[in-house]
Amino acid sequence: MNILNLHTLTEKKKENLITALWVGSVFIILALVYYINLSTNLWDGLVNFFTSLTLAPLPSTGISLPAPLNPAGYVNLYTAAFQFCLGIGVLEMVILALRVGMHSPISRKAETIENIVFWLGTSFLTVTYLERITLATEWFVFWAGIIFIFGLALLARAIVVLATRVTTFSLFSRSTKDP
Repeated sequence: MNILNLHTLTEKKKENLITALWVGSVFIILALVYYINLSTNLWDGLVNFFTSLTLAPLPSTGISLPAPLNPAGYVNLYTAAFQFCLGIGVLEMVILALRVGMHSPISRKAETIENIVFWLGTSFLTVTYLERITLATEWFVFWAGIIFIFGLALLARAIVVLATRVTTFSLFSRSTKDP
């Protein structure tokens, strides 16, 4: 006996199911990251981080933006951010597998691929760059990297959508030429 027959679910119900799984999993990831970092007093580190924000000059401009007073003092917080980003990236890969299995629309699959690129890219930047940061001016280079990763994520989404449309168009044009 099949308790949950996915073939009988409407597209909207399938998407709602995936969304519910995603939201629940995000809460679990948050709880796990917090639990893993209990010994580092993550909450106090987060409060100290936000209270230490000050306006720092953006190099080669007349603009000042928020940056931590001592960016090197928050390695434990950066480690927790890495764990969270990596967890969300892995979750997005699971969601993509569900979307493929449930035959979700290509736009939803492309969105999930965009999310995978963003979260895994952000986790990479966090672990390789933030954990080695020492100056407030380097803080802005990290955020430039995040903007770069966001651009890559949007490109990944566009490539998936474009590739699907090109494939669909070529299949359609072949079928119309057949006698």
